[in-house]
Amino acid sequence: MYGTVGRAHVRPENRDRLADVMMNPVYAEVPGYRRGYLMFPENRENEVLIVAVFEDREAYVRNADDPAQHQRYLEYRALLEDEPEWSDGEWMEAPTGSG
Repeated sequence: MYGTVGRAHVRPENRDRLADVMMNPVYAEVPGYRRGYLMFPENRENEVLIVAVFEDREAYVRNADDPAQHQRYLEYRALLEDEPEWSDGEWMEAPTGSG
């Protein structure tokens, strides 16, 4: 799996709208997309972490080069205070808990 983690800042009044935009079901239709997460850390005021995971690097790059992805990016970027700091790389999955 391959993906990215982005760290940015969001005003409190934009948090719910950002969550709505990022949880849009259209993301599930992106070829190779596997998972996405959004986290508002409790100990970092106005910070947001954005995670996107794809089946492989090729699917990630195809999405990054897709004009439709650029439009999705512009939609959520408008809600952020700053440009996200992105870290791309290979994901390794640990065993899941039994519940």
